[in-house]
Amino acid sequence: MKLQKSLLIIVLVLLIDQISKIYVKTNFFLGESHEVFGWFKILFIENEGAAWGTKLSDLLPVSESAGKLILTIFRLFAIIGIGYWLWDIIKKQSPKTLILAVSLIFAGALGNIIDSVFYGLLFDHSSGQVATLFSDQPYESLFYGKVVDMLYFPLINTSWPDWVPFVGGNQFRFFEPVFNIADTAISTGVGILIVFNKKAFPKAAKEESQD
Repeated sequence: MKLQKSLLIIVLVLLIDQISKIYVKTNFFLGESHEVFGWFKILFIENEGAAWGTKLSDLLPVSESAGKLILTIFRLFAIIGIGYWLWDIIKKQSPKTLILAVSLIFAGALGNIIDSVFYGLLFDHSSGQVATLFSDQPYESLFYGKVVDMLYFPLINTSWPDWVPFVGGNQFRFFEPVFNIADTAISTGVGILIVFNKKAFPKAAKEESQD
């Protein structure tokens, strides 16, 4: 796969990701939900941390503000590393499967970094109101933005039977996480690497078979 095709994939993912986030941010207030189908909803939430909303301050003895800054800086270094990996495998004419997967991962990571770095400066808050783009009263400063999530698939929404130990009577919902297009791109890229591992890394697979 050539560099131009990889860039096209990245640009398309970023466009869809950012357009969907800006639309939700400027048309929904925080926590607002619209049902598309019974099993699919647009639910606007903001993620201040890492995957599944985990905050660094929950894991390390640092303040929420410091944890958010550390996480954003870590993401910036990570995207530089992924970008170098992508450039290197394109230069080496690695398998298309590998380049496609890494392109998706890079695009998704970059999409969420844009939120983390810039959204605090671009929007005002969404609590009880619809946010304004390029607001005179931004909700945060550079590097302190929140990632916008909106895709929610409650495929199963029921309760555990009363006879089940420990969780009986509690609500059970699948699929619980709320995510975005960037997360989908990252998950798809990782899934491709796992499922098509031998196509993505043919040399490693060949050496392993020879051993």
